[in-house]
Amino acid sequence: MRVIMTGGGTGGHIYPAIAIADRIKERNNNGEILFVGTKRGLEKEIVPKHGYDIKFITVSGINRSNPIKNFKVVKDYMKGKKEAKKIIEEFKPDLVIGTGGYVCGPVIKMASKMGIKCYIHEQNAIPGMTNKMLEKVVENVFLGFEEAGKFFKQKEKHILAGNPVRDEFFKARKDVARETLGISPDDFVVLSFGGSQGAAKLNKAMMTVVEEYNGRDDVEVFFGTGKRYYEPIVNELAEIGVDVQNNIKIMPYIDNMQNYIAAADLVISRSGALTVSEIAVCGTPSILIPSPNVAGNHQMFNAQAVAGKGGAVLLEEKDLSGEKLIDEIKRLEKDEKLLNEMAKNARLCAPLDASDIIYYVILNR
Repeated sequence: MRVIMTGGGTGGHIYPAIAIADRIKERNNNGEILFVGTKRGLEKEIVPKHGYDIKFITVSGINRSNPIKNFKVVKDYMKGKKEAKKIIEEFKPDLVIGTGGYVCGPVIKMASKMGIKCYIHEQNAIPGMTNKMLEKVVENVFLGFEEAGKFFKQKEKHILAGNPVRDEFFKARKDVARETLGISPDDFVVLSFGGSQGAAKLNKAMMTVVEEYNGRDDVEVFFGTGKRYYEPIVNELAEIGVDVQNNIKIMPYIDNMQNYIAAADLVISRSGALTVSEIAVCGTPSILIPSPNVAGNHQMFNAQAVAGKGGAVLLEEKDLSGEKLIDEIKRLEKDEKLLNEMAKNARLCAPLDASDIIYYVILNR
C-alpha cells in the first residue's frame, strides 16, 4: 500500500497524519508513506523527526484582511497543483489522506482528478474551509467530533472516528515519564503550552506563574512558549529581575509531548482538538483556555466537551491573568481528591482509536 499523507501548518494537522501513518506502517509491512507539505509549516521539522519522507509544494492561505493579496494565493494554488501532480506521478500512491490545512487543497484535488481514492480527516467540531471544499471529491470524511457533520453536505460520506492520537500517548505512564524526564515522584508538576506555535496571552500569564513558583523545591513548572516567543520571554524575565531557578524549565518547543503530559499533575493549555485528545488519553487534569481567534470558536466547544464531564477547568481568555492562574493552580494543588476525580473524568473523554477506524475503512474500500 502506497499512501500520500498531506496536512500541515500546525501540529494539530500534522500529528494526526503521523498517527494514521504509524498505524498503516504497523499493520502493513509493505506500506510506503510519503508526506506532502509546505516549507513554511511545522511539518518541515516534525515529519522527518518521525522517520517519514516529505516533499513540498507551493501554497498560501487566503488573506481575509487584504483581499488584493489573494491574487498571489490563486497563483500559488495553480503552481501547487502542478507540483502535486508531479509528486503523485512519481510516487504513484494507491490513496491520499488529508488532515487539514491549505496544503491539502491542491494535493487532494489533483489526486482525485487523476482517479486516486482520497480521504480527509476533520479534527475540530467546526471544520476548516479546505476540508469543506474537498468533501465533494473524497471517498469519506472522517470526523473527530460528531457535531462537525452538520457543516458538511454529503452525510453518506461521514464516518465518526475521533481524533487520531499517536500510540506513544496511549502507552505513556506517569512514573515512567517522570523517571525519563528526571522529575521527583513527590513534586507537583505544572505543564503549560499554547499549541505548537505558542499563545501570547497565555505566555504573559505564565510569566507571573514563573515568578510565583520560582525556586520552590516541591513544584516544577515546564513552560513551552512557542519558538517566536521564547527569546522575548526569557529576556523580559531577566529584565524584571527574575533569576530562573532549576525548578522552572522554559522551552521554545516541547518534543516528546507524551512524556510531559503524562508526568504532569496539571496541564495549562489552549484547547485545540488534538491537544484536548492527547491530554484526555493521558488522563491528566487540565486548565483549558480556548483561543477566541479560531473559526467558529471551535476551541470553546473542545474545552466544554471535557470540562462539562469534570475532566478540566475551562477558563476563558477574557478572564485570564497570572493571578487567576495562580489561584487555580493553588486550589487544585491542595485538593488531591479533586485532581484524582479530574484525571478519571479526563480519561472518559479520551477518543476512540481513530487510527484503527481509518485504517479499517481505507483497507476495505
